[in-house]
Amino acid sequence: MSTSENPEGEVQPRKKDKYRKDKPWDHEGIDHWKMEDFKEEDNPKGMLEESSFATLFPKYREAYLREVWSLVKQKLKEVGIKSNLDVIEGSMTVSTTRKTFDPYIIIKARDMIKLMSRGVQYEQACKVIEDDMTSDIIKIRSLVRNKERFVKRRQRLIGPNGATLKALELLTECYILVQGGTCAAIGSFKGLKQVRKVVEETMKNIHPIYNIKTMMIKRELAKDPALVNENWDRFLPKFKSKNVQRKKTKIKEKKPYTPFPPQQTESKVDKQLASGEYFLKKDEQAEKKQQDKIRKQEEQTNKRKEERKQAFVAPEEPKDKKSKLDNSPAEASDVDIAALKKRVKLAQKKKKTK
Repeated sequence: MSTSENPEGEVQPRKKDKYRKDKPWDHEGIDHWKMEDFKEEDNPKGMLEESSFATLFPKYREAYLREVWSLVKQKLKEVGIKSNLDVIEGSMTVSTTRKTFDPYIIIKARDMIKLMSRGVQYEQACKVIEDDMTSDIIKIRSLVRNKERFVKRRQRLIGPNGATLKALELLTECYILVQGGTCAAIGSFKGLKQVRKVVEETMKNIHPIYNIKTMMIKRELAKDPALVNENWDRFLPKFKSKNVQRKKTKIKEKKPYTPFPPQQTESKVDKQLASGEYFLKKDEQAEKKQQDKIRKQEEQTNKRKEERKQAFVAPEEPKDKKSKLDNSPAEASDVDIAALKKRVKLAQKKKKTK
């Protein structure tokens, strides 16, 4: 409590703090993030007004819902919710009763029937009734415009034999079901936030394996008490986007406009009339075809023979390099023997005179 001093030096409380009292609900020992259970004693008088929610379900879910509806009815009755299955209209309805004490349980019951209408099994859908569990339905069909591209990216999210989806479930501790144009997830608030991020990025052409690797590294770093309060950016992998070369589409050049239609292509009969083959008899046509076949075979055989002969043709030797042992008779005849003898005699005379 703040204080002030008067002229005489006495300490007195301030006027505005005179009626201020201590707050027992706000002190250092209270955990603000702790979720306490809402019990019947907290709301003994129950609900004044009736609230209800209804959702439609597809025809193929009718047989399964008929089987498990007794279990659904019993589960919702425990929390004071009335449920109704209308097979003719194809809808499920949940509403509050006089025994309902939790005002938020009607929202949980609404999420439960919504999940069951979208293909989630009863065993998983009933988990939403718990306080620490919630659900999220992600509409993925509207994120991708092209249908073929959407199917490929949805399959990428599921992975081969559901391996990618199973890894995502283990890391986020959530139940995930991909069906049609939606992705239903059940788990904690933290896990659902991670699931939504991965699903939306997968639909934006970012492979889920990148996010799974990052989540695995974060999970290991969280176990180390020395790194809990530090920045993890230096440990996380950084993936760069690659520019994949696409097939170049040929742009057709526009031809100049002409009011006349294009020339009609020649038929087989027109070609036979031009060559004169049309007027030949059947025997003559067959004979001509046989002659053409023989001529083509001869051309092919001659071509193959020439290709085989090429292997036996000796390559041309280079003219620049001359071997030392190459002493042809033509080179020997070029030397003047008489002049060489005279030079030898002169050299001998000079030696004698010396």
